[in-house]
Amino acid sequence: MPIEVLIKALFIFFVVVGAFAPVITWIERKQSAVMQDRIGANRADVAGITILGLMHPLADVLKLMTKEDVVPRGANRVIHILAPMVGALPALIAYAVIPFGGVYTFGDRTISLIAANPDWGLLYVFAIGSLATYGAVMAGWASNNNWSLIGGLRASAQMISYEVTMGLSVVGIFMVFGTLQLQDMVLAQDATFRVFGFLEVIFGIPIPWLDWLRLPAWGIFYQPLAFILFLTTVMAENKRPPFDMPEGESEIVAGYFLEYSGMRFGLFYMSEFIEIVVIAGLTTTLFLGGWTVPWLTQETIIGWIGAAFGVGFATGLCVLVHFGSFMLKVLLMIWLQMALRWTLPRFRYDQVMDLCWKAILPLSIANIFVTGLVLLLVRG
Repeated sequence: MPIEVLIKALFIFFVVVGAFAPVITWIERKQSAVMQDRIGANRADVAGITILGLMHPLADVLKLMTKEDVVPRGANRVIHILAPMVGALPALIAYAVIPFGGVYTFGDRTISLIAANPDWGLLYVFAIGSLATYGAVMAGWASNNNWSLIGGLRASAQMISYEVTMGLSVVGIFMVFGTLQLQDMVLAQDATFRVFGFLEVIFGIPIPWLDWLRLPAWGIFYQPLAFILFLTTVMAENKRPPFDMPEGESEIVAGYFLEYSGMRFGLFYMSEFIEIVVIAGLTTTLFLGGWTVPWLTQETIIGWIGAAFGVGFATGLCVLVHFGSFMLKVLLMIWLQMALRWTLPRFRYDQVMDLCWKAILPLSIANIFVTGLVLLLVRG
C-alpha cells in the first residue's frame, strides 16, 4: 500500500538522517577522545546544559547554516551547486531495501518492515551506491581548482575500482542463500546449523551426540573471508580513513570539496556519516543475521510468549525485539568502523589501489570458487 510504504520511508529518513547522522558526529568525537585519553566535545551548551557534548551536532548545523555559501570565480555554477546533492542522495535512498524487521501477521494483515523488497535488492544497493562517484567527480571538476580536480580523479579511480571488488566479495553470500532479496537473506539466517554437520554430509560419519553444538546461520559463519573483504571495500567506497585519499588534507588540502562552504560542504560531510549507517545496516543484513536473535527463531519467540499472553501480543513484542536486535547490531558495526577509522593510518594512494587489485580481487575470486566447491560437496 502506498501509505504504508510512505510511512516506512519517512521512518527510515528520520531515523537515519534525523537521528543517526547527527549523533554519529558526536560518537566520532567521543570515541576518538576515549581512545586517545581525552575528554572530547563538551563545550556547546543550552542554558548551561551540555548533555555529555550532545549539543555539538546542533551547533555544527547552526554554524553551517549561517556560514557564507561561496561559489569560486571561474567555476561551473550549476554543476558546483548540484554536486553535493548528487553525492548525498544515493546515501539517503540506499536504505530503502534494507530490512529493519521481519514479516509479521496480525490477524488477516501481513506487515513487512522494509520499505521496498525487490528481487534484486542487493544489486539495487550497489547500483545506487555507484552514483555517489558522480558527485565527487562533479565537485572536483566544477570547482575550477587543481587540488579539487586531483581529489575528484582520486575519488573516481578509487570508488570505481572498489565497486568491482565489493560486488565480487559478496557473490559467495548469495550463492549460499540462493537469493538477492535482502529480506529473504535475513529469513534464511533466522535458523541454526550444526557445527560438525559437514562431517556427516561429506564423509558419512554420524555424530548425533554433537547435534546440540549449533551456531546461528549467519553469513559471517558461512563466509568469514567475505565479511572481511566486504567491510574493507565498502569502507573504501565511503572514502573515510584509512581510505581518505580523495580528501588527503596533508597532500591536496581538502580534495574534491575544497571549494565548498556552508551547507553545501555540510551535505558532503553528512553523506559520509549517512553512509556509515548504510554500511552498518547492509553488513548487519548480509553477515550478522539482520533483525534475527541468535538461537531464537521468530516462531520460537511467538510460541513461547503467545502461550501465556496471546499471539497478537507476542507478535507485537517480537517486532520490538527484532527491531532492537537490528539496531544493536547496527550500533556495533558503527562502533567498529569508528574504531578502525581512529586506529589505522592513511594508506598511500598506490597502496590503496594495490590492495584492491592485487589482494582483494584475487581473494574474492578464490572465495567464489571455494564456495562453489563446498556447495557441490554439501548439496550434491
